Amino acid sequence: MPLPRWLAQINKRIFNPKEIRRGVRPVLIHVGRSSGKTYRTPLDAHPLPDGYLFIPLYGPRTDWLKNVLAVGVAHLSIGGKEIELESPRMVRKKDIWPQLSTTTKTPSGISDESELLRMDIRRHPAAGP
Repeated sequence: MPLPRWLAQINKRIFNPKEIRRGVRPVLIHVGRSSGKTYRTPLDAHPLPDGYLFIPLYGPRTDWLKNVLAVGVAHLSIGGKEIELESPRMVRKKDIWPQLSTTTKTPSGISDESELLRMDIRRHPAAGP
């Protein structure tokens, strides 16, 4: 069961800006699907062999998720580096969780049937001669 929408609004306006300023958590950089504005959303980014997994704690109606799915690309600022991500798609927890570290904890409210966001690291083609 997703967290309540009112909590999402509080996080978006109060806690997210503080988290971004602290510079400790991964930040997903994405473009608004209607506005074209660049947004920064602190999230847990779970590494996969070829990308990252993000857990939409507020459910599939959250703005950052809708933006990423609509635009098809995003950047992840993590560990002082910015990583280009592409091919966003929803996957079921039960199908992807075995690829994560065994120490990864399941957040409250997330079941095996919950849909999570998976993105691939963008591979740039090798430069020609």
